[in-house]
Amino acid sequence: MAKDLDKPNRLPPGQVWTTRFPVVGERASCPNTLDPEQWRLSILHEETPIGAIGYDQVLALPSEELVCDIHCVTGWSRRDTCFEGVRLATLLEGLPGGIPADTRFVRFAASSSRNHDTSTSLALALEDGWLVYKEDGKPLAPEHGFPMRTVFPSRYFYKSLKWVISLQFLKDNRLGFWERTTGYHQEGRPWHEERLDALGFTSEAECQAFRLLEDFETYRHGKEGPKVIVRGDFRGWNPASRNLRGLQLKLCDFTGACLKGVDLRGANLTFSRFDQADLRGALLSDADLEGCDFCGARMDDTLLSRNQLSAARFMETAGPSNTPRTLQSWHGMKVIEPLGLLEEQEAYLIQIGVMSPLG
Repeated sequence: MAKDLDKPNRLPPGQVWTTRFPVVGERASCPNTLDPEQWRLSILHEETPIGAIGYDQVLALPSEELVCDIHCVTGWSRRDTCFEGVRLATLLEGLPGGIPADTRFVRFAASSSRNHDTSTSLALALEDGWLVYKEDGKPLAPEHGFPMRTVFPSRYFYKSLKWVISLQFLKDNRLGFWERTTGYHQEGRPWHEERLDALGFTSEAECQAFRLLEDFETYRHGKEGPKVIVRGDFRGWNPASRNLRGLQLKLCDFTGACLKGVDLRGANLTFSRFDQADLRGALLSDADLEGCDFCGARMDDTLLSRNQLSAARFMETAGPSNTPRTLQSWHGMKVIEPLGLLEEQEAYLIQIGVMSPLG
């Protein structure tokens, strides 16, 4: 059982409780790994394969129940999530030949379209790591990692990898997918709010140059894929081009920005703040808006459709002065097929008439 269940206050800073289990990231693995009979966990020492474990072999190990609170880096937390599986310590210490002597880190890789991976210290893997195959007494749902995933209860949930297919013993650490592409924190401890370690991810000079661009094509299609801006200061920004489609602008401050009529379809704006921003007539369909703060924004005629909205905020019931923070205006705004929207935000958007109740 996770240690945080014993805390008098079980909600880490910056989080909000939900009874839902939002799907974050990909919603399905690569199809060839969905069959438990075909699933294998490949074991490597550096780049050398040293073994593999099948699904039935994992089920034959001593299983335990893990009841823990999940804390997603986007800002939602879910109480008393019940998993069933095997401690990584049980699995690793039972390997033929044991753990290689020079191992200091363990890397996990997933069967996903973006080849997600993550790494932890060996000490954390042995102390806090799990390989789980059931949630609430049933096999994991495909969107939550079936047939097998890792869980690290003491870390933000991005350190818990869905659809795990390989385990690699390493002498030196390798940054995981989210750490190297977006500057997520290597440790990810919720009680320390270690969400991003990206102070140097985007320089002030690059951000200032970005603000002046009239065309953003080089940021959409770089040599290694879309280029990410993290912690950008876009306060008061009035972009020369309204075509911001597909840009990756994470944890950015758009306070007071003039974004009227911008095309942000397919963009990734996670964790960004839009207080007093003018988003009237903006197109936000298919944009990733997880953890975004829209309180205080003007969103008349703004279209949100098929957006990732877990922990996104359009209102807050308790601000610093105990005055609720809400949208500044919303006439003609539409929210269609939201994904991951939390209960309080859903109720607010229905109340102001910009979306229909979810089925």
